[in-house]
Amino acid sequence: MAKELSFEEKKEKMIANVTGNYTQVERSIVNQLYMKHDLHGTTVGSEREMIWSQLFEMIIPKKFVIEPSVFIIDSLGGVSKEVDFAILDETYTPYIFRYGKIKFVPIEAIAAVIECKSHSLDASSIGKWAKSITTLKTSGDSIARIAPAIAVGVDGVKTQKSTRPLRILCALEENCGNNIKQHFDFTLLASRPDEGDVRIDIECNADDTLFSWFKSLNFHEYEMDKELEEKTLDQLQSFSLENYKVHDQKGQNISLLTFNFQLNQLLMLINNPILFPHRAYVNLFDQKVKD
Repeated sequence: MAKELSFEEKKEKMIANVTGNYTQVERSIVNQLYMKHDLHGTTVGSEREMIWSQLFEMIIPKKFVIEPSVFIIDSLGGVSKEVDFAILDETYTPYIFRYGKIKFVPIEAIAAVIECKSHSLDASSIGKWAKSITTLKTSGDSIARIAPAIAVGVDGVKTQKSTRPLRILCALEENCGNNIKQHFDFTLLASRPDEGDVRIDIECNADDTLFSWFKSLNFHEYEMDKELEEKTLDQLQSFSLENYKVHDQKGQNISLLTFNFQLNQLLMLINNPILFPHRAYVNLFDQKVKD
């Protein structure tokens, strides 16, 4: 008869099971990607995206949805190239247009964009894809109730005045060089070397403090309020995403569990979305029709 574990032993086993599960999921995703890649030469796009989506469905909070085949628009008439997946708060924003699997979603609602690749990546095409997103502008032409009053525009709102989506690449490691990585905040690279160390190498391409991330995600191309800047600088400058790495008994980074904490920490920095500029989009479509 097996000896019954003590409460402390059960807690240790539970934690070990959680970390072990992340490692198993990581291996499963990589093996599926390479199996499809080996069978087809290149993984069929829809299958590749479905495999990667398992990872994000596992770690994204329910307040966000993961939408495939999204075009992002802004109130100035800008339209991105197609995004494989977009992470957005569906309860917050209206879809401007939805027809079958194709969606047009305002930039103000997008928390992250995910590009999934399994074949050789063209740096020029990736650069154009990234630029089509980075050139989109959020609008401050909003009216909404906030705690003390009605906010007309973003000038009276200190916490967030503009935003940009996190850019994430999911690919096979052998297909991705530094000329590709520079266009993304995170790269998730499936690796299956000959020695059998099946894993997802996850790189954050900015060695920034949480203050830098906060400023980038909440005041993209905008000046921060000086008082808020000083306060958040004091609070966040001593933390970086390096502080969110989880290691196994050998000291090796548990990639997927680490990414879970890193990504969700950044999503918490934009937990309250910016006020939606309904008038700006009304003016856009009204003017286009008149033209």
